[in-house]
Amino acid sequence: MKMRELEARTGVNRETIRVYLREGLLPEPSRPARNVADYGEEHVRAILAVRKLQRDSAMTLPQIAHVLKGGAANRPVGATAFGHLEELVAARVGVRQSLVTIQTLASQTPHAADDAKVLDSIGAIRMIQSPDGPALSVTDAGLVNLWGRMREAGFDEARGFPPSILGYYIEAAEYVAGKEAQIFLDQVEGKIEEDEAANMLEFALPTMLEFFGLIRLKVFLRNIGRATRGDRLELVALGTGAAE
Repeated sequence: MKMRELEARTGVNRETIRVYLREGLLPEPSRPARNVADYGEEHVRAILAVRKLQRDSAMTLPQIAHVLKGGAANRPVGATAFGHLEELVAARVGVRQSLVTIQTLASQTPHAADDAKVLDSIGAIRMIQSPDGPALSVTDAGLVNLWGRMREAGFDEARGFPPSILGYYIEAAEYVAGKEAQIFLDQVEGKIEEDEAANMLEFALPTMLEFFGLIRLKVFLRNIGRATRGDRLELVALGTGAAE
């Protein structure tokens, strides 16, 4: 597609698109002839991902470019931001700098190397051998950084919180995400167009993440409350026990 169609598809003007290109946030278009540029669906997805990062996570273009070039985010970002960053990485397939090296992480999170090995061993992340050494995807680097922040808050081996303790999250995530995917497919497959399904998921994924987080918080506080009262700590279903 030409620039005019790309503007129409994304709602972003050509001057801004050219800024994205200069910042290295978009793959270079194919150029079948001099002064002719052809853009593809990967450019549409990448532009929309940048816009969402700017709007939802308040990340600046230099911050986005810094993360994509292997740096860690210099401030906490929401979980959904990593999905948008991965969309940009996907649009730049083959660009080596889209991986975050363990060495880069370790310069900002002291225990990153050891934590990454443990998280890889329990299936939380996947370490990749790159020309620059062990590396992670942007999302996996974000998970290592999140555990680094937990360490700073006191969750470390000395207090009985090694990163391997996160293993139960993998099983829970596999169950919940698998169930979500199956229910969604059962309800929409063959009934609506792909674009409509994609729009629904775009809204649902961050919304249900927040929904699940709030339910988890309710159950967690209920169990902690029971334990402090001397009751037996156990998994309880929502809607049971004392009123909120």
